[in-house]
Amino acid sequence: MFVVEPEDRRAAEVEVDEPEPVKPERKKPTAEVVTDEPHTQGQLDTGPSPKKGSWKLPPASFLVRSSKQAIDQAEVDQRGRDLEEALRAHGVDVRLVDKTVGPTVTRFELELGSGVKVARVTSLQKDIAYAMAATDVRILAPIPGKSAIGIEVPNKTRQLVSLGDLMASNESKVANHPLDVAMGKDIAGRSVFLNLATTPHLLIAGATGAGKSSGINCIITSILMRATPDQVKLILIDPKQVEMGQYARLPHLLTQPVTNPKKAANALAWAVKEMEKRYDLLFEMGYRDITGFNAAFDRGEIKAGVSSDREFERMHYIVVVVDELNDLMMVAARDVEESITRIAQKARAVGIHLIVATQRPSVNVITGVIKANVPARAAFAVSSQMDSRVILDQIGAEKLVGKGDMLLLPGNSSVAQRIQGCWVDEEEVRKVVAFWRDQSPTVQYVSGVEGEESSSSNAGGHSITDGVGDDASDEALLKRAMELVVRSQMGSTSMLQRKLGVGFARAGRLMDLLEQNGIVGPSIGSKAREVLMTIEEFEAL
Repeated sequence: MFVVEPEDRRAAEVEVDEPEPVKPERKKPTAEVVTDEPHTQGQLDTGPSPKKGSWKLPPASFLVRSSKQAIDQAEVDQRGRDLEEALRAHGVDVRLVDKTVGPTVTRFELELGSGVKVARVTSLQKDIAYAMAATDVRILAPIPGKSAIGIEVPNKTRQLVSLGDLMASNESKVANHPLDVAMGKDIAGRSVFLNLATTPHLLIAGATGAGKSSGINCIITSILMRATPDQVKLILIDPKQVEMGQYARLPHLLTQPVTNPKKAANALAWAVKEMEKRYDLLFEMGYRDITGFNAAFDRGEIKAGVSSDREFERMHYIVVVVDELNDLMMVAARDVEESITRIAQKARAVGIHLIVATQRPSVNVITGVIKANVPARAAFAVSSQMDSRVILDQIGAEKLVGKGDMLLLPGNSSVAQRIQGCWVDEEEVRKVVAFWRDQSPTVQYVSGVEGEESSSSNAGGHSITDGVGDDASDEALLKRAMELVVRSQMGSTSMLQRKLGVGFARAGRLMDLLEQNGIVGPSIGSKAREVLMTIEEFEAL
């Protein structure tokens, strides 16, 4: 068992000091560009930001450290001898050369005798599990970079890996980027962090109860422990409605936790639009990515022209967390897959990152297009080799023992790393969230993330097309939808999909607008809505 020695706790309150902008002697030519339609910071939808340096990070004391657990070395040695004897009993000549005790499993490294094939060992997997009195064992044949095979046997007593352990570790001091998220401890007891800025997106999958939601809570909490709202913003999508509610009213949020699948599709579409706006700004100002833009901003080089009233702010990172992809794919598969694909393909350079989780690792949910654009994957325990292949493109996840045990594919390697995921208690999360809420009693969300701007009513003289879009094609689309519904006297969302060639989310939004303007009645389950306007009334408009 690997035990991390306690570190000195950092100060209870850490001031976030940012350097004062330095006015340069000469202006950067690209910053003087003025367009006919100013591209203001409001167009970046960053919302109002507080005065720099006013935020304090939560104290490390909010996170509980797990107690030390001693290793029974005699028991470990005996299990190693039992493994050697079990293989020799089947005629396999091996020699135990090393053993590593991790939080969940112990890896025994074996050298094969002369002429012994690796396949001889892998074919005895069930016999090895029987001899070791284990539910299952995982065999690495061979261990990458070594002339040995590894047999991972579950420990009789598992260690608890807490988020507090990871945040106080030596590895945490090195992984100090705001998007270095805590994953867990590897088989050697080292803390593992994943940098979303370089990954740049993460797919999480596993069976029910395997530890996905706990892993997501640790990721979010680790961000909250080291990043201010000026640095990182969050969009939390929670179709299950019970996981993300504890993060409501955080100053890091761009909008309240999204629980409606239709609004979730809108939120992903908003992220795509935000990505495009950021790319437009980077192109105009002459920078390749968010890092270069922010560095220039800190040096005072990002300034508007003399004749422009534009104001610029530092770009913050945006992390979009989807807790259950399956629910979204059932409601609006086409729109959701398109948005996820576009974000995964392009959003890295502008600081927008995805974390997508699902408990149904099937090809209908984790499509080939999504997998191709999200190289980093974390697989928790699954029920079959097929599910493991869907997530990782390799077997192994079916051998995991649950409760946070995972295989992490970091994206820059095809070798999966076995990790015991960390754990954070609900009380710890509440303390961290309350700390941030106290610093920002009122939270002003960014409008339009869930599509609220497209639900404006007709009161006060607004047009029926308010909120659909800014171009004539969107207005024409709503008018066509209105004509289709009235002339057919059938308020059906699926009909709008077929006739207009739009996705479910957009067709649903059109139907909501028609309801708000008195064209159709409210939704009545799976039945078509009642049409409240007659053909004669429509033709009289």
